[in-house]
Amino acid sequence: MKKIIQKISRALQVVLMAPIKLPVKALNIIKYISLGLGVVETVLDDKDKKGEVESPLADQLLIDKEKEVQDERQ
Repeated sequence: MKKIIQKISRALQVVLMAPIKLPVKALNIIKYISLGLGVVETVLDDKDKKGEVESPLADQLLIDKEKEVQDERQ
């Protein structure tokens, strides 16, 4: 899904940057769609980055907790 959104977003950017004349309403619609897709891309990227960042931190917290438990046993 992420790849599809990126391809559609790129296609809309090409249409917006192309030196062709389109009706103003069509340009406004394309701008809003590309803006919305940009927001969706950002949200999907944030979820991916958040999952990657939290995992090592969670692993380190788990290791620290295990050390505390071992220290208490001794």
